[in-house]
Parts: sequence; C-alpha cells; structure tokens
Amino acid sequence: MTRVDELDLVEIDGVTCCHGHVLPFGASLLSNGGINFSINSADAEGCELQLYHRGAENCFANIRLPDNYRIGNNYSIIVFGQDVEDLEYTYHFSGKMDPSAGFRFDASVPLLDPYAKLLSGREIWGENSMKPLRCKLLQEDYPWEGDRPLEIPFEDMVIYEMHVRGFTKDPSSPAKYRGTYAGVVEMIPHLKALGINCVELLPIFEFDELQYDWIVDGRRVYNYWGYSTVGFFAPKSGYASSGPHGLAADELKNMVRQLHRNGIAVILDVVFNHTAEEGSEGPTLSYRGIDNRTYYMLDENGEYLDFTGCRNTVNCNNVVVRQHIIDCLRYWVSEYHMDGFRFDEAPILSRGTNGTPLQNPPLLEALAHDPILAKSTLIAECWDAAGLYQQGSFPAPAKWAEWNGQYRDCIRRFIKGDAGMGPELLLRIQGSPDLYKDKGIQATLNFVTCHDGFTLNDLVSYNEKHNLNNGEDNRDGAGDNASWNCGEEGHTDNPEIEALRNRQIKNAFALLMLSRGTPMMLSGDEFRNSQNGNNNAYCQDNPISWLNWDNLDSHADVFNFFRKLIHLRREHPVLRRREYFTEWNASGYPELSFHGEQAWNLNMWAPFLTFGFMYAEPSKDFGTESDCFIYCGVNAHWESHRLELPILPEGMQWQIYVDSANADTEKQFVPDRQITLTPRSLMVLTAR
Repeated sequence: MTRVDELDLVEIDGVTCCHGHVLPFGASLLSNGGINFSINSADAEGCELQLYHRGAENCFANIRLPDNYRIGNNYSIIVFGQDVEDLEYTYHFSGKMDPSAGFRFDASVPLLDPYAKLLSGREIWGENSMKPLRCKLLQEDYPWEGDRPLEIPFEDMVIYEMHVRGFTKDPSSPAKYRGTYAGVVEMIPHLKALGINCVELLPIFEFDELQYDWIVDGRRVYNYWGYSTVGFFAPKSGYASSGPHGLAADELKNMVRQLHRNGIAVILDVVFNHTAEEGSEGPTLSYRGIDNRTYYMLDENGEYLDFTGCRNTVNCNNVVVRQHIIDCLRYWVSEYHMDGFRFDEAPILSRGTNGTPLQNPPLLEALAHDPILAKSTLIAECWDAAGLYQQGSFPAPAKWAEWNGQYRDCIRRFIKGDAGMGPELLLRIQGSPDLYKDKGIQATLNFVTCHDGFTLNDLVSYNEKHNLNNGEDNRDGAGDNASWNCGEEGHTDNPEIEALRNRQIKNAFALLMLSRGTPMMLSGDEFRNSQNGNNNAYCQDNPISWLNWDNLDSHADVFNFFRKLIHLRREHPVLRRREYFTEWNASGYPELSFHGEQAWNLNMWAPFLTFGFMYAEPSKDFGTESDCFIYCGVNAHWESHRLELPILPEGMQWQIYVDSANADTEKQFVPDRQITLTPRSLMVLTAR
C-alpha cells in the first residue's frame, strides 16, 4: 500500500490531491482513504472534476486536473479527505465546439462519468424533475453469502419477461413495496408456483423517466420502459424502495440473491445501441461532452447517424467503446451476479464505425469469448430501426441466441386460422432448423408476446391497436399484429367470445411450451393481463401497463393451464434437446413425429389447420424414470375434428394432460385411440 506521506500531494481548490491511477476507470475507493477518479477523452483539451456535498446546488470544489495528470487520453486524480456517503461529482471537459467536425465540447456543462456506479437526482420515481443528475460513489460491500450466477443451461430456461415497476405497482398487487426491486422479492412465491426459472428484466440501468414532458388527457407521459440509458453501470434508483437512502444497489443485489435462492436466474435487457442524449438538439449528459467523435457514429458533416430510431447510434465497434461495453457487462456479472443479457436492436453491435454491417463484428466475437461472460446467456434482438434484419443470420458465434420473430408471427397467424402457416409451424416446433441448422436449437428463443406489442389477452381481443393515450394520434406501434378479436373488439360480456379467447390463449401457450428452443412468456399473460389494446405502452406509467393482480383469481383456469404446461416442459428433457432430432431413438419411434387426422399421415407441405405431433422419450436416452410419450393434438379450424392417436408400446395408454376447451377432461384415459377436438382447441396427452 502506498502511504499518503509518500505521495506528491498538492492542494487544488481547497482539496488535497495527487496523480491518480489509470485503472480502474470511474471512481474507486483506495485503502489509504483516497478516492481515485479516472476518465478518458481523445479530443479534450482539459478536464475538470466538480465535487458536491450531497444535494447541494453548487460544487464546493472545481478541480482542474494538471497536465501531468494525463497519460495518453486518460485523466486520473486521487482526492483525499472526503466523506464518501456525502460526496457527489461531475466533470467538465474543454475543447473545440465545431459540430461540423464532430466536436461538441462545452466547458460549462456538467457531465456524468460513463463508469459511475450510482447516480443521484432520480431516487424517487417521477419526482425531482428539476434536480440535476450527478454521480455517486458505491462501496461494493454487499454480503452475497456465497451466491453466484446460476449458470442454468439456456435450453432448460423458461423465461418470464418483466417490467420491475409494472410487475407490482398496481393497487391490486399484494406486495408491500410496490413497483420496486423489493416488490419483486415479495412475489417470488408466485413465480415459483408458475414454474418459471428465469426472469428477463426490462432496462434497469439508470434512465430518466422524466425525459418526456407532454401531457395526454391530463396524464403525464413518462419514459416508462427505460430504453434510453443515462448510466450504464448504475442501477435505476427509482426502482428501489430504499433509493432515497442511496441503497438502490443493495436492494437490487438482494433481489438477485433471493431469486437465485429460489432457482430463478436473472437476465437484463440492455440498450447499447443508443443513449438518452438523442440527436444534436438533445441533452448533453455524458458521452457527447466527453468524447463525441469516439462514442457516436457521425456523418461527414458531424451529424449523428441514426440506425436506431432514437436520433443517435453508439459507435459500438470503436475499440474504446467496445471495451466500455465489455467492462459494463463484466461489472454486472461480477458485482450483481446477473445471469445474462438480452441486447436491444443488436444489429447495431454488428455495424462498423460508419454504420456498415460487418461480417465478423469484433464486439460480438469478444463478448462470446470473454472469460468473465463465459457462462452468461447472450440473446440478440436481431433487427434494428434502420431495417437491418438478421434473423437466422446474426453474425455472432453460436453462443448467441436470437429472439425468433418468425416463430412469433407463425404461431399468431396459425392459431387465428391461417392454414398456409401450417407447414412453417412444423419447422418452428422442431426448433426452426431452416434458420438455425448450423448453430443448433439453442440459438432460438421462442415467444408469442413480449413487452413490445399486444399482451396475449389483447392479441385475441383486438384487431387494431388502440394507442391514443400515447399522444401520437395512434401512429406509433406496429400496425400488423396478426391478431384477431374473436368477434368483438375489446372487452366483452359475451360468454362464447370469452370462452374462445380463453382457448386461443391456451392454444398459443401450449404450442410455445411444446416447441423446441427456449420459451419466453410475457409477465401477466398467465392471468390474461390487458393493456386495453395498447401495443406500444412505452410511456404509460399507470394501470394500462401495470399488472392487474385481480385477474389471478378471475382467470385461475388460465394460470393453472400455464403452470401445468411449464411443469411438463421442465419434467421432460425430450422437449429441451440442444440438437435437432435424428429420426428414431431407443423407443423404436421417431423422437419427434407429425400426424394428420390419421396417425402417421400428414402432408407436411400443403396448408392445414388440424394436426398432431408426438415426442418419444425413452428412459435409456434421456435418463428419466420411465419411457414416456407426449402427443399434442391441434385444431385451429372453426369446426370440430377427430384425430387418430399413434399406437403405443404394450402396457401404455394415452391420458389427457390438458385440454384447452375443457379442464374437466384432464387425467381421463383415451381407450379407443381417438380424440375429438372442438373448434379452435388443443389437447395434450401423455403415456408412460
């Protein structure tokens, strides 16, 4: 340890300082009582560090770093005698103001440290609109008690996509700490009862929910989803009940630890494709004022290239930015024990510094082979706002998985009666070999609904989007949702329509759980949560986006159906294979087979709406207690159909596991090898 009396100390603006350490970047506590600050800028001509007492309007020290405190493009300094709990800080950078050349320095603007571990100014959701954002120090002393990432194999996951605030904020929520990380902990019994083993959280990196300042019908519009990052290393303090006390990091870590204790992994939705600084008219918060030409893609006139739809694009494959992203993800794995990441608009990560798609993007390679991220799940949303669609061709190593948008669209169209989707559906059930033959089944993340679009209830309740509450004249949100309202738009008291909607929801979910590939469901779908037809509720911090927990009682049949299908998937490894099936297995049957109204007889290339598929799971191959067969009969037609069941080995008999049309038939045996599927229904049978 270096002794303080051995350092070359100076006093700057009343603060004792000395030359700092280049690494680690950001602000870090030293064993000698000092605080090390380290930050990079290739184009700056000078750097100043402002120190504030917590909540004070003005800084008590403005420390201009001496020239000899710069090494290369790095500025570093150690300050002494500061109360860590009381301290906040920002930077000023001086340099050229020449936007046409890409320079946007303004020494009067306070800037956030890109490596700041905690931010102040938004500790209480929706409040402190005039309070500036500032950086805080974080003592990494949380008692993990032996916890670490769970390392659940991707194919074994059943993922539950969740918005931290919306999950428990509604008055119907039984949680005490509604809308917070602590509230999620309170609802762990629900997650366990459902059977999921992974939650995927919408963005929890610090963002400004007050970014938007317009009112719609007397209601404030918020940046609710959080896809507009302010601090990539800082947790969202407004999601913590303890945020006002500076304990957001500890509350988030406790949430992760408690989920892990209950066998539930945590995946973060991360947004590295753009930032909250928006375009040239947007706020200067951090990167723009520190090193604009490094962090953003610019054209020859210094204007921001926009491949994201958010008015700027992060220069992800610049070597400095690439390392910044890697450092960020390493931090969330090592210090927060996160199990993986889903990358918003991931094709941006594959673009070169001028926006051109790269064949072998260095960032994607680096993330796939990084030693700290070696066991982390990496998932790409493989399309961006500029039209780069890389479904099945995302240029990343096999470790990466992809949101399978083609799976989503196929299921939606088939269950509403599009017979032309039948042949494609067989591919989607197999794990989409037409898309992922080279990478394997583990490359596909299957889903029918997610935060972006209709809920499952609204998918069967609305033909059109109803987004007027967003204040954009219903122009926002996808126009083609492959939805069907079952005969009446929106809420209905018609019992026949309600029964049909119930069946359609169950049909879609059963297909999702019985398809190979990793399934993801949207939170609230298990009890028919509705957003009143809003398919782009990014700005709705109100009951439109909050889960209505009263539905858990009124739609208990849907919850129980979901629970049973999740249990079936987790109990049977044949449904979770990493490899595509190769015809026969030790059962003497094909591992996965498709059937028409006659067993073993289906024209797989002609349109159809009624079919069956069967998995054969011999104990010899899968390590189960006994041989098992799983059959799913599907009828997306508006008329009833009878299906002949395959003959089973001697001593086995088909038994109904779930029936989307009639829960009373469950556990019944099928003596005559035939089942009748009522209009638009599905039945799952098992045999041991």
